[in-house]
Amino acid sequence: MSDTTDAGAGTTDAAGGATSSAPSRRSLLGWGGAGLALGAAAAGGAVAAVRGDGDDAVPAAETGAAVPFYGAHQAGIATAVQDRLHFAAFDVTTKDRGELIKLLKDWTAAAARMTAGQTVGEGAYGGLAEAPPDDTGEALGLKPSRLTLTIGFGPSLFAKGRFGLEGKRPEALVDIPKFPGDNLDPARSDGDLCVQACADDPQVAVHAIRNLARIGMGKTAIRWSQLGFGKTSSTTPDAQTPRNMMGFKDGTRNVSGTDTAALAKHVWVGDKDGSPWMTGGSYLVARRIRMHIETWDRTGLQEQEDVFGRDKGEGAPVGKAKERDEPFLKAMKPDAHVRLAHPDSNDGATILRRGYSFTDGTDGLGRLDAGLFFLAYQRDVRKGFLPVQRSLARNDALNEYIQHVSSAIFAVPPGVRDKDDWWGRALFS
Repeated sequence: MSDTTDAGAGTTDAAGGATSSAPSRRSLLGWGGAGLALGAAAAGGAVAAVRGDGDDAVPAAETGAAVPFYGAHQAGIATAVQDRLHFAAFDVTTKDRGELIKLLKDWTAAAARMTAGQTVGEGAYGGLAEAPPDDTGEALGLKPSRLTLTIGFGPSLFAKGRFGLEGKRPEALVDIPKFPGDNLDPARSDGDLCVQACADDPQVAVHAIRNLARIGMGKTAIRWSQLGFGKTSSTTPDAQTPRNMMGFKDGTRNVSGTDTAALAKHVWVGDKDGSPWMTGGSYLVARRIRMHIETWDRTGLQEQEDVFGRDKGEGAPVGKAKERDEPFLKAMKPDAHVRLAHPDSNDGATILRRGYSFTDGTDGLGRLDAGLFFLAYQRDVRKGFLPVQRSLARNDALNEYIQHVSSAIFAVPPGVRDKDDWWGRALFS
């Protein structure tokens, strides 16, 4: 949970995840033209409609928007944040490098089709009665819903003796240390691969992960996963910042998905950053942050506002009137969350957040198992997440009400350039 720099406004372009119209999967089947849909999506080029009141992009349930899959950067990073998430970390179970490469090619082909609103392969019905269909079918009739699929490679994939990648592990792909207060569950941490599926329809996101897991059967296995809802930050700064499960706006000063200068400086890996295959990519840190909701709900309003350094109604920083007013950090308490997370308190450290709220029912004591699934992209974790989290872990007043229970880091390669390209091609070349 953090506050980062902001700039710019609006929806994003193709490289960052521009949105365009596309028909539903049902209509595609009716026309018998999978390629037609891809063409429509690619040729549309129009951004999603934006409400006149400054609200975020209209949900895909209304627009049927599709996000172009091909580009210099993977979609799902700078893309205007969708409302739903299905995140999955995978263990690679095959020991064969060739099988892993084939899996990545198969996943890329399936991802290109699903993000365009198409079924996987030949579809969910109409094929051989004796064979399982190529698609599981639960997204038939649903629109593309701005689905984005973003892949990442974990440190364990580069282990010596596995796939010959030990010499290609980027220095920035560090092992995340255990911070004070962490109570990490190994069963919900790490992973060889990750796929982040974001969409405005939860069934579209779940369908995507389900089908990638099905395609990977025998070569990969899901290690852990997380569903999310109600985005807790925005890459479109003209929109209101969504509230987290504590009722506060957190992440107001996020990096804009249209601010190319800020993205180049803080998010995209450059060609001089040491690992050529990562140029145009980014580094992802994922943390499951459990909130002690019942304790928070018994806390006085003034203390809640002091903890964050913002008022609960408008979301304005201490002493200011509007949410986006420049914070005066010294007016906040020394342990206020916003003050400690602000770039000015961390030598300019800036990350791009795409976090989501989660609720997974209740625990054995009847307490709500809820919180924030933190997702942050950056050019170099050593200059982004790590200094910010060191500051927060030591001193943040919010620590009394939260606990980090899972942690993972992934190298997110650049985007897939065209139909002949595939996820990770430069890494395995």
